[in-house]
Amino acid sequence: MDAFFASVELLRYPQLKGLPVVIGGGRRRADDLLLQNPDGTGPREPRFIPVAEFPLLKDYVGRGVITTATYAARQFGVGSAMGMMKAARLCPQAIVLPVDFDEVRRYSRLFKHTITEIAPVMQDRGVDEVYIDFTDVPGGQREGGRVLARLIQKSIFEKTGLTCSIGVAPNRLLAKMASEFNKPNGISIVYAEDLQSKIWPLNVRKINGIGPKAGEKLAALGVHTIGDLAAQDPQWLMGHFGQSTGAWMHRVAWGQDDSPVVTESEPVSMSRETTFERDLHAVRDRAELSRIFTDLCQRVAEDLQRKGYVGKTIGIKLRYDDFKTATRDHTLPTPTQDAATIRHTAGLCLKRVPLERRLRLLGVRVGALVRLSDHLLLGDVPVSTTNRLPRQPDPHTAPLF
Repeated sequence: MDAFFASVELLRYPQLKGLPVVIGGGRRRADDLLLQNPDGTGPREPRFIPVAEFPLLKDYVGRGVITTATYAARQFGVGSAMGMMKAARLCPQAIVLPVDFDEVRRYSRLFKHTITEIAPVMQDRGVDEVYIDFTDVPGGQREGGRVLARLIQKSIFEKTGLTCSIGVAPNRLLAKMASEFNKPNGISIVYAEDLQSKIWPLNVRKINGIGPKAGEKLAALGVHTIGDLAAQDPQWLMGHFGQSTGAWMHRVAWGQDDSPVVTESEPVSMSRETTFERDLHAVRDRAELSRIFTDLCQRVAEDLQRKGYVGKTIGIKLRYDDFKTATRDHTLPTPTQDAATIRHTAGLCLKRVPLERRLRLLGVRVGALVRLSDHLLLGDVPVSTTNRLPRQPDPHTAPLF
C-alpha cells in the first residue's frame, strides 16, 4: 500500500492531499483541540478543518518516530523510522498527525479481503503489505500478470479509496523489489531475463534480508550493487558471512528464491511497547508509569482475545536513558489471555530489573502462543479472559510500578 498510514489519514482530511504530512508520535492535546470547534460548540467535521489550523512538525517537541510520510514530505528527505525532531529540521512546514491504529487496522482488513476475493493465495506480510500467488488465478498470466494487477488495484481503490503499488515477478524476492519501482499507484513487471538490466544496478540493501550491518560490511568489502554481489565467488561470500548466509547471498543476487506464498502462519508472540515523550523515573513518575504499564498489558490482552490466542510466557522490555535495554520473562503453568494475569506476571518481571536509571521505553510481551481453540481441545482450562483489571495499589506506596 502507498504511504498507508498517511493515506488513511488523508481519507479523513482530504484537504491535506498533495501537502507534506507525517504520521507518528503519540496523540497530543493539539490533536484533540483540532477536532473541536474553536467556539466550544463541540466536534467539527474533519474535512472542513482549515489547513492553517493543523499542527506543524516545526512545533513538535518529543521523541516520537515517523511511522510514514506522504510523498510530498519524502521529497525533503523525511522517511519512516526517522526521529520526528530530525524530520522537523528537514521539513518544518510538514503537518504532523498521530497514528490511528484502529482505523489503520480496519482498512488493512478491508484491502486484504478485497484481494482474496480475486486471488485467494495471499500471504500477509504486515499491516500494509502482502504477497499474492497469481499462478492458478484465471487470467493471472495475461500480459505477464499486468491485467490481474490492474484489477486488484482498481478493486482496492473502489473499496477503500486507497492506492497500492504492485510488483509482478517469477518469485517473491524479485516481486518485492519490483513493487518499489513505480510508486505510487504503479505496476512493475520483472521477467527472469530482466535480472541484469533491472535488478543488478540496485543497491544490495534492496534485497529483503540484507540489513544495515550486512550492507555496511558489503560496502567495506567493495560490494555495493546486487550485480557486484552476483560477481563474487560463493566461497568468498561464505568466508566473510558464514556458510549459510554467504550461500543465500549468492543465490538471491542471481534472482533465485523458491520460498512459497504461505497463506497461514502462526504468531509466536504478541507485544505492545511505547517510547515516552520524556524519560520517566520509576519512583518520581510512578503513577504515570503504572498507568502506561497497565494500558500496555490490557492492549496485549485485547490483541490475544481478538485473534484467539493464549500464551504462557509473559515478558517485559525496558530501555534506559543510556539506550541500554533489559528484558525479563516468566513462564506460567497455564496459558492466558487475561489482562489482570498478564499485569501481575509482568509486574513480577519488573522486580528482577534495576530501576535506578530513567526509562525511555516500556514494553510487554506474551509468548509461547497457542490458539485458544487448540488449548481447549487438549482438555486444558484457560485462565479467565477479562479486561477488567483490579484497582492498582496506591502509587505512592506500591513497590515498583
